[in-house]
Amino acid sequence: MPIYAAYASNMDPAQMLERAPHSPMYSTGWLCGWRLTFAGDDIGWEGSLATVVEDDDPDAKVFVVLYDVPDEDTANLDRWEGTELGVHRKIRARVETVEGPVLAWLYVIDGYEGGLPSARYLGVMADAAEVAGAPADYIERLRLHEARNVGPGPEEPLEDQS
Repeated sequence: MPIYAAYASNMDPAQMLERAPHSPMYSTGWLCGWRLTFAGDDIGWEGSLATVVEDDDPDAKVFVVLYDVPDEDTANLDRWEGTELGVHRKIRARVETVEGPVLAWLYVIDGYEGGLPSARYLGVMADAAEVAGAPADYIERLRLHEARNVGPGPEEPLEDQS
């Protein structure tokens, strides 16, 4: 069965159960030589979306959750990730796990790097990483990443809806 590496909100097994109900969690690991970044602008989640890019820094790595994904769930995940719309494309990469290296496929944004994710999206990613067992310093970096605020700021009162 093909192994899928999730590094954003799909790290949460509960979310994956909704999107790919036949795809059990396999393991966790690291994409070594890669870094987490954000790409596109306003594709979804009120800001840029997470993606990964190769990095020359020998310490660069991205925490991932691995799932066994049968064909029946792959098509559904492709729809969720917008592959038919050209939002994401699939690539293969080596993931380092405690059991040894695993070849996995993952989605990357097919667009420019840059832009800011929403604070809400970063919160969802950090929560998913925490549920999946990511190290505390990795989760903290997600929570402290620069973000665009969504909704009115403290000086902007909500309009009266009455």
